[in-house]
Amino acid sequence: MNSCLDEVTSPVDTKRVQIRIPAALLAKIDSLAHEEKINRSQFIQNVVQLYIMEKEAQSLQDKLRVGYQIMAELNLTLAEEGNDAELLESYERQLAEAE
Repeated sequence: MNSCLDEVTSPVDTKRVQIRIPAALLAKIDSLAHEEKINRSQFIQNVVQLYIMEKEAQSLQDKLRVGYQIMAELNLTLAEEGNDAELLESYERQLAEAE
């Protein structure tokens, strides 16, 4: 199992919460937890952690997409204008900031 998930399912520093879940969904959770040979709590922890990891990955992809779009505009300007030292310095500065 993923080490990030191992951290989540560790009994260290856990909190008890109460939530309401529709009976049909709870039955599916219990069935899947049984298949995975883990308890309901561990299953829900794993699912929530995977959801968070996916959201964080999507956020990173969104940030990268914006960064690439900005750099594409600069690259196009550089290619069209050619030998502009100030533009090149701006480009290199933005590259350095991205690292």
